[in-house]
Amino acid sequence: MCETCGCGVTAQAPATTHTISVMRDILEQNVHQASHNRAHFDAHGVLAVNLMSAPGSGKTALLERTIDELAGRFRCAVIEGDLETDNDARRIRRHGVPAIQITTGSTCHLDAAMVHEALHRLPLEGLDVLFVENVGNLVCPASFALGTHADVALVSVPEGDDKPAKYPVMFRGAALVLVSKADLLPIFEEFSVASVTEQVRALANPAPVLAVSSKTGLGIGAWTGWLAEEVATRRAHRRGVAGPAVADATALAELP
Repeated sequence: MCETCGCGVTAQAPATTHTISVMRDILEQNVHQASHNRAHFDAHGVLAVNLMSAPGSGKTALLERTIDELAGRFRCAVIEGDLETDNDARRIRRHGVPAIQITTGSTCHLDAAMVHEALHRLPLEGLDVLFVENVGNLVCPASFALGTHADVALVSVPEGDDKPAKYPVMFRGAALVLVSKADLLPIFEEFSVASVTEQVRALANPAPVLAVSSKTGLGIGAWTGWLAEEVATRRAHRRGVAGPAVADATALAELP
C-alpha cells in the first residue's frame, strides 16, 4: 500500500509521536491544496464530483452512461485515477469528452496535489461538471479531500450490501450513495438496497441512496437529476443568488 497516507508506515512500525506528526502534516497540506482546488472550481462555476468505490464496482461504466445522458445539456470532463494504465481515460475519451489520466504508481488514492496538476490540463472555463474517478479503494480515498463539492460512494450488487457498515468513513461523508450494477439484483437475491440505506442512516448520513444500472438505464434519470440540481446550486453560488436550486433541465439550459 502507499506510504503517503500512512498505510506503509503503520504496517512497518508501531505508532509514535513522530509518525502522528508526519501524518498530521500530510493531511494539513492536503487540506490546504484542496481549498485551492475548490477555489478553481468555484471561480469557473464547475461542479466537481469525486466518485469513490472498491475496484470493479462500475465507476467507469457509470461515467460512460452518464456522459452520454448529459450530452447536449452539460459539458463534462473526467480525471481518472489508477495505479497503472490509461485504460479508463481512453474509454472516456471515446465519448467525446476530455479525460486526464493520473497514474499513482503505488499510491492507493488520489490527493489534492495530483488533482491540481491535472486541472491545468483541462479547459475549466468551458465545463459544467468535472468527475474525478478515484482509485478503487474503500479506505484511503475517504481521508484525502480533493476540493470537490460532493463525494459519491458506490457499492455494487456483487460486492454485498454490508459495505457501509464495514467502511464507515467513506459512506459517512458521502453526499450520495449509488448501488451500482442493480440489474443483477434478481440474481443476487440476498442483496438488500434497504439494508444499505439503513446502514447509511446508522452513520447519521441523510444522503439519498439510489439503485442504478449502467447497462439497463435503471435509476440513471434519478442520478442525472441529482447532478442537475447540484449544477444549479453551483451556478446560483457563482451568481450570488440565494434560494432553492433550479432543478428543471429547461431552466438550467437557459442559464449562462
